[in-house]
Amino acid sequence: MIECNQCGKCCIKYSNGGLYASESEIEYWEMNRPDIASYVSDGKIWMDPDIGKQIELCPWLKKLPNHNKYICEIYYNRPADCRIYPATIMEMVKDGCEMLEKRDLTNLKQTQETLDILMADSRPPYV
Repeated sequence: MIECNQCGKCCIKYSNGGLYASESEIEYWEMNRPDIASYVSDGKIWMDPDIGKQIELCPWLKKLPNHNKYICEIYYNRPADCRIYPATIMEMVKDGCEMLEKRDLTNLKQTQETLDILMADSRPPYV
């Protein structure tokens, strides 16, 4: 498995209504990040603040000029759904994640263990 190359596939795929934010995340944004909260409507995230419709692409995903890379402008305040992705190797396969190498698919259990280690800092602890 290689490091994330910031291709943006995951953000692009899930940003149009495929993400969830908890009440506590929304409350945090309302108190500390009103710029993010303005894109929340009736508990749904990434809604157009002017017309209330779902935005096709996350408003915080920005393509770097002259590159095929993306950055998240709210990386440290992103929803838990974003922090825990990817959860499984099969999810990565389905989404065409560029972190996977051909050899990763020969031992899915080991690759999942590697992913779990890589993502340990992003995921909440298991209770």
